[in-house]
Amino acid sequence: MKTARTLALLALLMPLSALAQTALHDGQGNALPDTSSAKSSEGFSASMVVTADPEWQQKWENPVNGVPRFELATEVKEGGSLYILSFLTNPKLDAAGMAQVRCDLRITRPDGSLSGDEHDLPCFVTQLDTDPNSVYLSSVGMKFTAEAGDPKGTWTVAINVRDTLRNVTIPLQSSFEMR
Repeated sequence: MKTARTLALLALLMPLSALAQTALHDGQGNALPDTSSAKSSEGFSASMVVTADPEWQQKWENPVNGVPRFELATEVKEGGSLYILSFLTNPKLDAAGMAQVRCDLRITRPDGSLSGDEHDLPCFVTQLDTDPNSVYLSSVGMKFTAEAGDPKGTWTVAINVRDTLRNVTIPLQSSFEMR
């Protein structure tokens, strides 16, 4: 896959601070345990979702029963697309109510070579007028389209989500199979 297309950051994710959902917890209100794709540190949480659902944005903006549901994807075939989404909860705010969250995004091919490697991207730099404990969609994500020349095997996506005001970085990782 071409690097420029790989890293066509979904600016179409738009700054979505107004689209906050409820905080990360299970159905009984218990905190979820850390996984490679969802972690918390010092009150700040971040997660990554890989989905094949082209309607993901509609589900985010118009959730059923108040909570969007995304079906996780673990593989893609030639011509198929995956959407890598990142979320965060409870960014620290400065005196003016601004959140300052930045991200690094790395995509690794099955042979270990990099398909993309971007650093210090503004993923949630915004004035926050809603509850910081809500779940927010980051502006850093991507659409992966499997092309004929792409190597088959396990592709790895890593996103470091950094709350610069809290001085906390949360490393997230997920993978999918190109078949």
